[in-house]
Amino acid sequence: MILCFLFLFAQWRFLFLSCIPKDIGRCSCTFDFCLSCVAFGHNCRSMGTVARQKMLTNIRNTIFGFKNLIGRCFNDPVVQREMEWLPYTIIELPGNVIGIQVEHAGETRVFTPIQVMAALFTKLKDITEMYLKAKVHDCVISVPCFWTDAQRRSMLDAAKVADLNCLKLINETTAVALNYGLYKSDLPKEDEDPRKVLFFDMGQTSSQAYICAFNKGQLKMLGVAWDMNLGGKDFDSVLCNHFADQFKAQHKIDIRNNRKSVIKLQEACEKLKKQMSADPNDIPISVESLAQDYDFYSKMKRQQFEQLCEPLFGKVQTLLERLIKETVGGSTRLPMVKAIVSRMFGREPNTTLNQDEAVSRGCALECAILSPTFRVREFTTTDVQPYAVTLTWSGDMEDEKK
Repeated sequence: MILCFLFLFAQWRFLFLSCIPKDIGRCSCTFDFCLSCVAFGHNCRSMGTVARQKMLTNIRNTIFGFKNLIGRCFNDPVVQREMEWLPYTIIELPGNVIGIQVEHAGETRVFTPIQVMAALFTKLKDITEMYLKAKVHDCVISVPCFWTDAQRRSMLDAAKVADLNCLKLINETTAVALNYGLYKSDLPKEDEDPRKVLFFDMGQTSSQAYICAFNKGQLKMLGVAWDMNLGGKDFDSVLCNHFADQFKAQHKIDIRNNRKSVIKLQEACEKLKKQMSADPNDIPISVESLAQDYDFYSKMKRQQFEQLCEPLFGKVQTLLERLIKETVGGSTRLPMVKAIVSRMFGREPNTTLNQDEAVSRGCALECAILSPTFRVREFTTTDVQPYAVTLTWSGDMEDEKK
């Protein structure tokens, strides 16, 4: 399993919203997506799935998981924690800036996370222009609702380097809610009580929960909650550690000291996790030449997986105690997550939103709303500020009155 987040370029064509397929991608549900993975070689630079495919043979020069690095300083605790498992070299540049060191074109090069993100943006822009047979300049980019001002500015800098004009940075939470509300024809009128909807989004590295109020042509975010340390990655890590312990007991080898072996096992665990979501029975897992030419074989059923992940499901329940009704995001497909929702609210969660395209479609809708080229149904959005704002001023109250 490779930590990644998804970029989907969507477009309006003939009054219909569609996601643009990537030139080379892996199919998830009914569309292709681009992994946030960049690989540097001797004479070339690969992106997305192509970069991922080269990872085991080019592990030190394949950059992924850089979303958690962008907009942060080198001494940030999050960065130090990420460095413990990321296989590529991260160095400190002057000014406490993060540098990613790779071998490219026969020499050692250092790139910042902004530059890596810009490279990915450029590739996605090229794909979109190839598909549309037209130049692309304007865009809307989504970011997690809990991102700080520094992280948001860094994303804007990356877009600028890629020659993209970002019309707006939109919270992922707002993008999903917009994608939900704009198509609803049965929303209450403006003078009626709003329809309140709770969303839960468990991504690869974090989870976001939020509640929205909908009226006809209006969306108001009422509140958000998040856990930056709860995502699909954590469930994969539980599986990986469990099977690593099994392999160690069998062969006296701890694969956690070999990053290539860890990546092999992580990919197998990701596949197993998806299979267990659909089948509660015993499912085999196998990895050829996991370490020192030893193959690994084992099996697991959903019940055992849920027992191993009990602490994580406890964190899910803590987050869900505040908000949930509708679920989006790949890892929310886990049956136990749905079971927690049902137990807490006494009803089955609605998973009708496309869990992979929801954010991208919301971005495309917002871009169409902001663009003078398209006519879109009027829909106003009132977002929420998740962080406290401090106001200071000089002078005294008497001066202000005068």
